[in-house]
Formats: sequence, structure tokens, C-alpha cells
Amino acid sequence: MSHRFVIQRHHASTLHFDVRLEIDGVLVSWAVPKGPSTDPAQRRLAKRVDDHALDHIDVEGRLGTGTVIVWDTGTYEMRTEGTAAEALANGHLTVELHGQKLGGGYAFLRTGGDDWLMIKTKDDAADRHRDPAQDENTSVLTGRTNDDYA
Repeated sequence: MSHRFVIQRHHASTLHFDVRLEIDGVLVSWAVPKGPSTDPAQRRLAKRVDDHALDHIDVEGRLGTGTVIVWDTGTYEMRTEGTAAEALANGHLTVELHGQKLGGGYAFLRTGGDDWLMIKTKDDAADRHRDPAQDENTSVLTGRTNDDYA
């Protein structure tokens, strides 16, 4: 069964990427300071943050002191045994993304407290030479950048 995901590029006091997966009626969220990688050798810190309502999935623009763009969006499928809630509780969730910028498997591994790692799995979508978080900074919805909303 496919569910929705969104990755928002959020420039507030610091730049980070909010990775949000639709799980049990909310957007379960992680803040990823360096953004997602397509290189399986890269381990990205992912801080678990508050869940968001589903209507936040297409939020873009100026919010408070920062700006947000929908950097990537699409659907995902669970690759972990059991339910997503069980995987979150166990601290190991693996999904397959079907986005406009990202595809293939990604694992979320809890390392302690709210600290997790986001790791690209070794699959056909892995690419150690591509750095989309650094090089692809426009909204998939509007083509705008964070600077356009500043």
C-alpha cells in the first residue's frame, strides 16, 4: 500500500530539510540538517520532530521568520515488517520512496532519544556522485526557491 511523503526545504535560523511520512493520519517528521543523500555511504542525522497535520503536505511560502518549499513529494511503500507504528517504536523503519527527486530505499534508524539516521539503501536509485540536497533547490510544485519567498 502506498502512502504520501513530502520533503520540505526549510530555511529558518538554519537551513534543513523536513522529511515527512504519512503514517496513521499524520505526517511523522524528521529534521535532516544536511538533507537526504543518494549515496549509501552517507549517514545523515535526522532529528525526530513533532508530527504535522496532513494538510501541511503542500505548505510552501514564508512562515514566521523562515521560508519553506516543497523540495520533493510523492508516495512511499513500507519495506519493514509489521506496521509503521511498530517500526517507529522499534527504531528501525525502511521505506521505498517514489518521488520526483528521490527514489528507492531509505532506512531510518534511531540512535538514541530523538536522534535517528537517514540512510540510502544500496539499490538502482543509489548514486554517490549526485548531491540533490546541494544542487537541486527548487520546489517541485512551483519551481520557486526559498530565496524567492524571502
